[in-house]
Amino acid sequence: MADASALRARNAVFWEQAAPGWITHADWQDEIGRPLGAAALDWLRVRPGERVLDVGCGCGGTTAELAGAVAPSGSAVGLDIAAAMVAAARVRFTGPGLRFLVGDVETLDRVPGAPFDAVHSRMALMLFADPVAGLSTIRRSLRAGGRLAATVFRDGGVNPWLPAAMLGAAPSLGAMPPLPIGDEPGPFAFADPAKVTGLLTAAGFTDVAVVAQDVTLEAPDDPAAVAAWLIEIGPAGAAYRAADPPAQASARAGTARLLERFRTAGAGYRLPAGCWLITATSPGPAG
Repeated sequence: MADASALRARNAVFWEQAAPGWITHADWQDEIGRPLGAAALDWLRVRPGERVLDVGCGCGGTTAELAGAVAPSGSAVGLDIAAAMVAAARVRFTGPGLRFLVGDVETLDRVPGAPFDAVHSRMALMLFADPVAGLSTIRRSLRAGGRLAATVFRDGGVNPWLPAAMLGAAPSLGAMPPLPIGDEPGPFAFADPAKVTGLLTAAGFTDVAVVAQDVTLEAPDDPAAVAAWLIEIGPAGAAYRAADPPAQASARAGTARLLERFRTAGAGYRLPAGCWLITATSPGPAG
């Protein structure tokens, strides 16, 4: 397995290449993907006047939702490694108390704007090259007694649709980025709850809990659009965008075939997702 610095460099390249797909489908991610983070939002129950950090904010939808919950006197900061997605977030959402920053949480001492009352993260912690480093920055960025709530995917068995976009599209496209192996960052890197608990404990958190959540993503009955969405936000996205139109059409068709078992004609798609809700508390003063 590559060392953390090499994995961070790989992550930076991947998200630079993936950003256009996430920007194109930002509205779908906000609407269809909301169940993936709903448990963390519900657990945090941020209140007006609180300062909240959103780690891995992407194109800003969850940060904007958090900003609305802490308004009018609170603030929300969205942090993401992908500069293009942060730029998109700044265009999509504006308002007092709302700020978006480009940065790698693994290499910061504390996130600008700290200390925060709460930290939220939807499907991002599993993508850290050095989870203890990233989680330690999050802890240092929280006030004493500050709370963390995050969601990550469990294992592939309870998320059977996730590989479909890549597997269905790959035969029609060019070279793909390397798939994660072992503990490398990827969708199932946090599948083991004992590992997750150990990482947060090593980062200095207390009151760590890892609880299973099962949700369903509901997408419209539009096979080509659903296939394009999942291809473009996944590891096949860059190759898909570089392909010619016939290859793109073939990739969409291949992905749609693998997703057909999750589709009811006339009603749409129901994509089952198995997640962990991770919650924890910062035990002492930030810094």
